[in-house]
Amino acid sequence: MTAIAEPAPIRLVRDRPTVSMYSYFVAWGWLLYSFSPSVPLLVDELGVTKAQGGLHGTAFAAGAILVARLTPRLVDHHGRRATLVGAGLVIAAGTIVLVSGQSLAWTLIGVFILAAGGNVAVSAAQAGLSLRHGRAASAAVTEANGVGSGFGLIGPLAVGAGVALGWGWRPAVAVTAVLAIGAAIGAARVPAGARDHVIPALDPAAVDPAGLDLAHGDPTPHARADAAALDAADRASAVATRWFLVAIVAAIALENATTFWSTDLIRQQTGADAGIATAATAGLVAGMTAIRFVVGPMSLRVEPSRLLAASFLVAIVGWAILWTATETPVALTGLVIAGIGYGAQYPLSISILLSAARRSTDRAQANATLAGGAAIGVAPYVLGALADSFGAHTAFLVIPVVALIGASAAVVGPIAARRASALRAARLLAES
Repeated sequence: MTAIAEPAPIRLVRDRPTVSMYSYFVAWGWLLYSFSPSVPLLVDELGVTKAQGGLHGTAFAAGAILVARLTPRLVDHHGRRATLVGAGLVIAAGTIVLVSGQSLAWTLIGVFILAAGGNVAVSAAQAGLSLRHGRAASAAVTEANGVGSGFGLIGPLAVGAGVALGWGWRPAVAVTAVLAIGAAIGAARVPAGARDHVIPALDPAAVDPAGLDLAHGDPTPHARADAAALDAADRASAVATRWFLVAIVAAIALENATTFWSTDLIRQQTGADAGIATAATAGLVAGMTAIRFVVGPMSLRVEPSRLLAASFLVAIVGWAILWTATETPVALTGLVIAGIGYGAQYPLSISILLSAARRSTDRAQANATLAGGAAIGVAPYVLGALADSFGAHTAFLVIPVVALIGASAAVVGPIAARRASALRAARLLAES
């Protein structure tokens, strides 16, 4: 009797194209975690309302929405390498506009440019990682986000130090331009097309049997013909992806609303000065970073959707500690625990979505960028407006509501996905 060989274990290979794509998460992570906690400082500096400060989230959203459908076209027409190089330069340009702005209109324009370049970069890199790593995509995407938040962890500390020294928030945020240019140089040195192909040694089964054109992430004509025979299953998959999009929106809304306004909450509830309150935001990023390096490998052994649902519940625990804190160390503890929840949410939800997309990874990423852009635009603005009307403490009651919505989507989405898989298997069996 011939023994059945056990499948080779799934593993993550960190080759040169992978590291190159990781570098964009470093630049983006630094920007997010240095600028977001600086918004209350910018509000004070410009003498505007919190709702007006929240418009920076709207500008982020506008830039994301602008490029959501554009990114797949750029990758199709110019290739992933050229797209990433161009995006890095746009990020650098937006950073210069932002840090040189002395009015609300000017800083909003800078954020808009930054968001356009950053979302092209992250979308192209994230889809590239998913295509390249096959069944190890959840680990690659989670680790990439972990690298970004890990480096971004220094951002709030740099802002806090800058404020303490009298330099303000701008020098710390300006570092984004240097990192973006470095990422663009690194991407330019990777051979064209190298980043778009699945690593054969990683997992032979990772090569899409339907004929996926890995250079662009779209099906070849042969694959489209096969897909037509599975239209019912594909429609069921679409239902599942909508739930995963809900989870993505919840994750992005939670992270951005908290990073924008937790500084203000800590100042009001604990009496901490601006520098200490801003630096305390590093606790959120620390929690996010730590869990990403843990949950990435875990997702290769535990169903990612279960980890995702649990992460939303952990976020509620962290919120409860932060919301009830009256001392800065307790608030910091709450931020760390909330970060442990937040850190797993986005990378897990996006990797699940990209895996469910099967034949159109870049387009699925575009949909996620569009939905995420809307979340970035709405969440910080709404929380800022509520804080203006009712105070930051009451406004933060929105956080657990959004977390519960995300947890529900993480539970229902996999049910719809399993139904799609069952339909696909039944249809193939009937036609065989």
